[in-house]
Amino acid sequence: MPTANIDDILSQLEDIIADSIRTNDRMGYFAALYYKVTASVKAGIAKGQFENGPRMERLDVIFASRYLDALNGWKNGKPITESWRVAFEAAKSSSLLVLQDLLLGINAHINLDLGIAAVEVTDGQLENIHNDFDSINTIISSLTYQVLNDIDRISPLLSLLGLHASNQTSILIQFSIDNARDGAWCFAESLAAKKGADYNTCITQRDKTVAQLANELAKPTGFIRFTIWVIHLFEWKTPSKIIKVLHEATKKKIVVGA
Repeated sequence: MPTANIDDILSQLEDIIADSIRTNDRMGYFAALYYKVTASVKAGIAKGQFENGPRMERLDVIFASRYLDALNGWKNGKPITESWRVAFEAAKSSSLLVLQDLLLGINAHINLDLGIAAVEVTDGQLENIHNDFDSINTIISSLTYQVLNDIDRISPLLSLLGLHASNQTSILIQFSIDNARDGAWCFAESLAAKKGADYNTCITQRDKTVAQLANELAKPTGFIRFTIWVIHLFEWKTPSKIIKVLHEATKKKIVVGA
């Protein structure tokens, strides 16, 4: 479906969420989170929060379309980035925590897609968008942490992960939204300097790195794996119920620039 504006994005996300609830599909977890982000960007544009509102809407559309295109490609057996393939493949597993599913989507979308979208919307003139790039990342960061707080109700023993806070080898514990967004800008700067085949190679190499992080998020090892098993025992097991809670929280708690 051609995507022209943020309202088109929100409509498609609503369709994914509704279909995921109907089919009891874990794919709806990230869609519920992303709806929250997109609705907040729309509100921010309306309030004049960004230096260039029309350009921010184009960035949002390009950014979101990468996720929507990847999901459509996955469902139709078409080639997609390895980062999204790992995330979508993992979403089929009922043994993953809701947190892991969300972080896998965030990993693919911020660590790979955001930098590409920034380069495309500016035609490589990145400095023109630096301030607005930071603004959209502030929204992504604040709302993501809100959603992660929301899942305490869904996963009452999630705080047990704090027992591993000093585990520097676990990407699940060390994953940081702030680090991801900083990495996205560095990747965008590198990509903006590339042309032709080098441009595509840069994306491919970045995709491999992000996919490796995704595999570590999806398959932690050691004692943390046992902790996740314990957390999972008490986590809600019905995807449709979880999606409804995440989406309802989304509509109640749209906060721009928090």
